Amino acid sequence: MSEIPEKQIKRLRSLLSEAETNLSAAKELLISILGDGETISAPRDTVVSGPEGKVIEGIFDGQIMIGPDGKNYPVPANYASKSKLVEGDIMKLTITEEGKFLYKQIGPVERKTVIGTLVRHDDKYYVEVGGKEYQILYASVTYFHLREGSQVSVTIPAKNDDATWAAVEAAL
Repeated sequence: MSEIPEKQIKRLRSLLSEAETNLSAAKELLISILGDGETISAPRDTVVSGPEGKVIEGIFDGQIMIGPDGKNYPVPANYASKSKLVEGDIMKLTITEEGKFLYKQIGPVERKTVIGTLVRHDDKYYVEVGGKEYQILYASVTYFHLREGSQVSVTIPAKNDDATWAAVEAAL
């Protein structure tokens, strides 16, 4: 049996943790919709059409929203950066009859703020915090005029130690 590279194991653990976080958030959302004592006989369709358009609820993964069907929905980087969205946040997407995508954060995950140093690898930006690197959106780098080596305050999920994304709070 060949050895599995440590990088692959780390990525697999990260993917599993993200899946667990998403499942937990989905359960919380379902409980908030149905109430604590309700039981579910069949999956409910969370894609709803109404007068304002088609409404889809999903989980923000640090870059995109993942819908209940596993479909990816592009979240504008400027919106994600400005709103300081954090990996695991529950979002609502309304697709209007004109085809506009309107996003709204409806279920923020518990957060904590930490301080780190901006680093860059392969044209991606990360904030290194205590030996762990969190990827950040390029829109945040340009908005805050960050440079490699900058001290940065970032927000990360408080209960997801395997999170891979952070939201920039401020340049220090």
